[in-house]
Amino acid sequence: MKKKNSDRKTSQRPQLPDNVVGLHAEVLEQPICDTLETNYMPYAMSVIVSRSIPEIDGFKPSHRKLLYTMYTMGLLKGVKTKSANIVGQTMRLNPHGDAAIYETMVRLSKGNGALLHPFVDSKGNFGKVYSRDMAYAASRYTEAKLDAICAELFRDIDADAVDFVDNYDATVKEPTLLPTTFPNILVSANMGIAVGMASNICGFNLREICAVTEALIKKPDADLLELLPAPDFPTGGEILYDPAEIAEIYETGRGSFRVRGKWRYVKEGNLIEIYEIPYTTTTEAIVDKIAELARAGKLREVADVRDETDLSGLKLTVDLKRGADPEKLMQKLFRLTPLQDAFGCNFNILIAGMPRVMGVREILQEWTAWRTECIRRRIYFHLQKKKDKLHLLHGLGKILLDIDRAIAIIRETESESEVIPNLMIGFGIDEIQAEFVAEIKLRNINKEYILKQTKAISDLEKEIK
Repeated sequence: MKKKNSDRKTSQRPQLPDNVVGLHAEVLEQPICDTLETNYMPYAMSVIVSRSIPEIDGFKPSHRKLLYTMYTMGLLKGVKTKSANIVGQTMRLNPHGDAAIYETMVRLSKGNGALLHPFVDSKGNFGKVYSRDMAYAASRYTEAKLDAICAELFRDIDADAVDFVDNYDATVKEPTLLPTTFPNILVSANMGIAVGMASNICGFNLREICAVTEALIKKPDADLLELLPAPDFPTGGEILYDPAEIAEIYETGRGSFRVRGKWRYVKEGNLIEIYEIPYTTTTEAIVDKIAELARAGKLREVADVRDETDLSGLKLTVDLKRGADPEKLMQKLFRLTPLQDAFGCNFNILIAGMPRVMGVREILQEWTAWRTECIRRRIYFHLQKKKDKLHLLHGLGKILLDIDRAIAIIRETESESEVIPNLMIGFGIDEIQAEFVAEIKLRNINKEYILKQTKAISDLEKEIK
């Protein structure tokens, strides 16, 4: 870019609220020329809003588009279909390429194990989140459908609980959010890197999250640590628990805590079996680091290390030399290898299109307010349906009081197009009511039908009230 002249117009650093994460400090501190502001800022905001940062329902746009496509394909209750078929259908909403869509499906799948509660019930090789080199099979070889928990994502989707917008080419509609009936934003681990900001949300136990949400609804100042002691990970491991660290994360949405793997000593074979590892690392990284340290002479107690992971689950085996102390060796491994790692939290979430870093309490308050609005919209949707039906039945009631007169009006009308207007005039009903009445079958005009409709009016009035 050409050297900036001193008299060129520059943009001032925007004033952002404390809990709003802006672009990198370097970008905001330096004057930005008009061209950069025109080209860079819209792209940056597009990445932030449309790709990388999750929203209050716990999903990024790519997740939402995939799951909604699978829902419209009938894969919530139907049988599994080829992943390639799902990927192709999803491209109607997400035109960023089949590889990116399939990678999204892999992460949401039960086979990959990246989530505490996977949304995709998978069949075939979907790789493993704890493995760097275990590649997932191509989409033409695997099959998938929605997991049963997805019923809670779409429970109110057809009851106007959320807004729908046009897709990229305005051929179909898609939801802006999914009306999740539980705080998925804190149940499903999520990570995103945007332009100048990032988000890293750890997962929590579903039962505990629901319990703490209920407690906060009843008592907004409830003790979070009592009901939600710590995060939870699908790969297991042990958290080195520091209440002060966890409390800071819960309060500010930022901080870190340490996680270490789980192990057992097998005396018969004089070996150590590691069967759970931190969520942030892989089996290959651990094995490579142990082998490297052993070659360098820093782990003289280790005779061999190998990955024995199979269908029964993860297992790394470390053979010990005679006389080696397993406890002391493990302390070394925790200090020198990724068997103990830190998880950095950055609870950055899009709220009404603006990124905000929030603590657990504030996130749950935002989710509760949003979910309350979903329920309110659902109730008004069903209420309006009942009112519309009652309106039709009121018109029908007027006709049924004098059915012979209605038949006479219809018989005496010469033109079919005049039937509706004549019924409207004859009984003082509107066009919608008249259309409904005109479509009634002749066999339904009997005493039983009339009594049934009269009772339906009474029941509807009670439900609406």
